[in-house]
Amino acid sequence: MNLNEIIQKDKMYFMNTFGNRTPVAFNYGRGMYLYSTDNRQFLDFMGGIAVSALGHSHPLLVDAISEQARKLIHCSSLYYIESQAKLAEVICKASCADKVFFSNSGAEANEGAIKLARMYHRKKGNEDKFEIVTLENSFHGRTLATIAATGQDKYQKPYNPLTPKFKSVPMDNMAALEAAVNENTCAIMLEPIQGESGVNPVSLDYIKSVRNLCYEKDIVLIFDEVQCGMGRTGKLFAYEHFGVEPDIFTLAKALGGGFPIGALCAKDYVASAFSPGDHGSTFGGNPLACEAGLAVFRAIKEEYLVENCERMGLYLIGKLNALKMKFGIVSEVRGSGLMIGIEFNSDIAVEVKDKLFDRNILIGSVKTKIIRLLPPLIVSKEHIDTLCSNLGEVLHEITGGHSG
Repeated sequence: MNLNEIIQKDKMYFMNTFGNRTPVAFNYGRGMYLYSTDNRQFLDFMGGIAVSALGHSHPLLVDAISEQARKLIHCSSLYYIESQAKLAEVICKASCADKVFFSNSGAEANEGAIKLARMYHRKKGNEDKFEIVTLENSFHGRTLATIAATGQDKYQKPYNPLTPKFKSVPMDNMAALEAAVNENTCAIMLEPIQGESGVNPVSLDYIKSVRNLCYEKDIVLIFDEVQCGMGRTGKLFAYEHFGVEPDIFTLAKALGGGFPIGALCAKDYVASAFSPGDHGSTFGGNPLACEAGLAVFRAIKEEYLVENCERMGLYLIGKLNALKMKFGIVSEVRGSGLMIGIEFNSDIAVEVKDKLFDRNILIGSVKTKIIRLLPPLIVSKEHIDTLCSNLGEVLHEITGGHSG
């Protein structure tokens, strides 16, 4: 099918939840590149929204999925599953978690985190501790509970009344957080680096203060690392940047390298609140998904992708800051590793994204002033040079050649 045929079929049969999408469809991918139905080669600096950490069609991941699909795709968690046990062990040995439960997505992992935090207090006899505090501009998923946890009105308003007992406070405002916490607070849930709202890192002092508050008030601390985990920030897990450990953290996106899988990860004293029957999933932790997760961890380790992410992130931020100095229209470059937001002082983000698309480069935009970069962790200096050279030319076009 050509692109127009795909678009027409989509408009006829697919629920219109994405509006008019970028007019392209891809046939296949290799490494940092995607190839469209009209034979264009695109340099991918979005990585499937932080999913394709190994790039596209990584041989190790493809082989692992293909081999497992030939043997066994699904058998249900009524039985023991070797790859499920192995992946849980890998995550626990690499992190502060003692136990893991697998889901199919980040939203499901976050739902599990919410349920576990509430069950933890219920099993301790604190049935009135069920409120959860999150941060404004956060994003935790699109289920009814995770929408309530998400601190953005645009996601919440269409689904009012929301699941009760969630409240959001401004980031890095400890006084607001302390005012929101009461005897009914069971958990504080946050992204160490907010992604969907434009790459907003939480400050070190704030996270340390939140950790201390949770210890003091017997509140479960949940880190949503669905986007910022799995090496994305230059550490395997984003909490490592802060010198604190959450009681629960969640993973998804890059965990399967493109195959759907999420993980609810917790310290034993919290995880033990789940008894048989308290939680479950038909597809979660199936053999195929877990083999994909094992392949991703293996590639990250063998190819030193966390280290590459740290190096290339510093290189990319340096190149972007040079553009910031050259063009006064760039107000801020922020982020960590290969999770980067570029904020402009005027409403040009969509125009920048579209002009780079015309140059066969894929990036993301957030609202009207921010572009977001989430390239695969395999990115090289040559790829970064290509992006920044083209971005500089685009900014030159938009500003009419006026530098900062």
